[in-house]
Amino acid sequence: MVKTMAAWMSERRLALSELVVTSGLEERVVAAIAAGRYTPSPQQRERLAAALGVDIEEISWEHATPVEHMYGHGPQFGRSP
Repeated sequence: MVKTMAAWMSERRLALSELVVTSGLEERVVAAIAAGRYTPSPQQRERLAAALGVDIEEISWEHATPVEHMYGHGPQFGRSP
């Protein structure tokens, strides 16, 4: 069954600090991945899956929040320059 990293942590009763130690990754990176704010590299995925005791394919790695433009006004459709 595919679940988010946070769901696996909850099911396994693992605190973020335990996952940081077990995976060997930085706390800010693990926290961002668990919150769905960061898409991990293949190496980070391997380390986190191993720390959780599941296969990489059993974890949903997508962003939980949409990625949006931070600056500018976006495309200007129908406007003359």
